[in-house]
Amino acid sequence: MEFFLFIVRRTFRLILTILIISTIIFFVIRVIPGDPALVIAGIDASEEDIQAIRARLGTDIPVIEQYGTWLLDIVRFDFGESMISGASVNKLIMERFPLTLSLAVLGIILGIIIAIPLGVLSAVHRWSFWDYFGMVYSQMGMAIPSFWLGMILLLAFAVKIPIFPLFGSDSLKNLVLPALALGFARAAVILRLTRASMVEELSKEYIITARAKGLTDKMIRYKHALRNAMIAVVTVTGIQFGYMLGGAIIVEQVFSLPGLGRLFLYAIYQRDFPLIQGGVVFIAVIFSLVNFGVDILYSFLNPKIRIS
Repeated sequence: MEFFLFIVRRTFRLILTILIISTIIFFVIRVIPGDPALVIAGIDASEEDIQAIRARLGTDIPVIEQYGTWLLDIVRFDFGESMISGASVNKLIMERFPLTLSLAVLGIILGIIIAIPLGVLSAVHRWSFWDYFGMVYSQMGMAIPSFWLGMILLLAFAVKIPIFPLFGSDSLKNLVLPALALGFARAAVILRLTRASMVEELSKEYIITARAKGLTDKMIRYKHALRNAMIAVVTVTGIQFGYMLGGAIIVEQVFSLPGLGRLFLYAIYQRDFPLIQGGVVFIAVIFSLVNFGVDILYSFLNPKIRIS
């Protein structure tokens, strides 16, 4: 029963979050650039052209009606049609989303593979080579921009040493370098938190009690300390994964990958407001769903969360 109520609360919070985000995006698109029709048409456009664009965008009716229509479209997951191509925004997003999702999943997997073992080693062997190596890596990972690292990886492993293809997105091999560029910084964040959480857990009284009972160091570290330390790590990893979905724009541009990032970047260049609006809402919804999934996983790792 507690778990069911927990799911209901989190679902209500998810719906409320999506509603607030959708509302903000609706008004930002219409207030900050002014009249979208004027922005699209340009200063030399005739009044007839502007009115036609307004009719196409649905901005020729009162704002309250526009907002009601917008919310109804969100519920139906209908973002309208692209101003440039005339294609459904939903179709354009769904065609590009699998590639961006694959890139983000591979990037977070590589980040976890690097970060968690190194973070545990750094915490267990404090002030050793591994600890200093982890500190240096975390500083570098947070300081080096993903696009710069992507270009270095391309030059090193696609041009100088042609291990990976320079362009394309037809195979998993094409995603390795962009996933490394994207996951490098995320791994630094996860590593730092893993180390801090493990150090904190290893200093608690239940670890001293476990040692007094004669449990082996391996069991204490990996069965007890790591499991409790993972509670915070899982939360941050989920957030980092959400950031990777929304932050792949520059990396996809560097590697010429036809994902969501390039789609939304071109939409901004071409002032395709329906596509921009739909894309921002889509990323926000995906980010919210990722956090919802993290909350559910978090409740399994720490059952106390269900009743808090």
